[in-house]
Amino acid sequence: MSLRHLLDTSSLSRQDALAILDTAEEMAAVSSREVKKLPTLRGRTVVNLFYEDSTRTRVSFETAAKRLSADVVNFSAKGSSVSKGESLKDTVQTLEAMGADAIVIRHGASGAAAQLAASDWTEAAVINAGDGTHEHPTQALLDALTLRRGWCPAHGRPPRGGDLAGMKVLIVGDILHSRVARSNVWLLTTLGAEVSLAAPATLLPKGISDWPVTVHHSLDAALAADPDAVMMLRIQAERMGGAYFPHAAEYTRRWGLTDERLTVLQQLQMGGTSEPALLLHPGPMNRGVEISAAAADSPQAKILDQVAHGVAVRMAVLHLLLSQNHDDGSTA
Repeated sequence: MSLRHLLDTSSLSRQDALAILDTAEEMAAVSSREVKKLPTLRGRTVVNLFYEDSTRTRVSFETAAKRLSADVVNFSAKGSSVSKGESLKDTVQTLEAMGADAIVIRHGASGAAAQLAASDWTEAAVINAGDGTHEHPTQALLDALTLRRGWCPAHGRPPRGGDLAGMKVLIVGDILHSRVARSNVWLLTTLGAEVSLAAPATLLPKGISDWPVTVHHSLDAALAADPDAVMMLRIQAERMGGAYFPHAAEYTRRWGLTDERLTVLQQLQMGGTSEPALLLHPGPMNRGVEISAAAADSPQAKILDQVAHGVAVRMAVLHLLLSQNHDDGSTA
């Protein structure tokens, strides 16, 4: 793999994406052992630099780094010098002076990770853990791994290994504010999947017609197209400055994966030749809003698998970025 940084999926090649996924398969096997440790990054330091609150992503990166025997420094903007006005540059240069080998950054500003990678502030590998409404590449990679491991296509191709050619993936909800949706659209398309979106018109970004997707303005019509996987997104109220839909109950009625829609989806696929659709959610979930409890807890749901695969994917990314020669300076 030729990457120095992991900043997005829009420029991630199919070859590099598959290299990460294949390495993650190996890391998943390590995570299932009694001793979940590898000496790969012994002596290296990984800094989690989080300017936004996070539980799953930060803990996942911390777990991944520790399983590779790296030293981990968790840096939260709250209660730090950042709250006193310290700039990103000064913070990063301080971490550089402490010997950071990789900086995992989550920031509210789109492009913050790319700015850091392009600067001369640090020689560390930069991993984007979510920047504004731009991208969240490791989330898309763990989603792709979950889909690849859970999919049993009708034509008999093994569910593990290879790409996602021919898989139909439906992403539902707040596309406008979702960096997860953007990263998944680019990555899944690169891997050969057919991606569809379903959302209120007010929650679709400008320029959506230029995306390599099919857009549905009815969730029921989108589900009737018999997707192989459905990814539900939460409403990101913290990024909203206005009214994008009347109220939560109305949103659930039109765009939620309710018990009734789950039944319809199951009956549709029981009547055909396809396997039950995989159900994904990047979390945190708002049960009863975008997804019902029955759907979230159904056998089709791979939500906890996503969490487990997140550790394997982030182990793979850290391993690949820090175990290679970075002289070429390429990024993704």
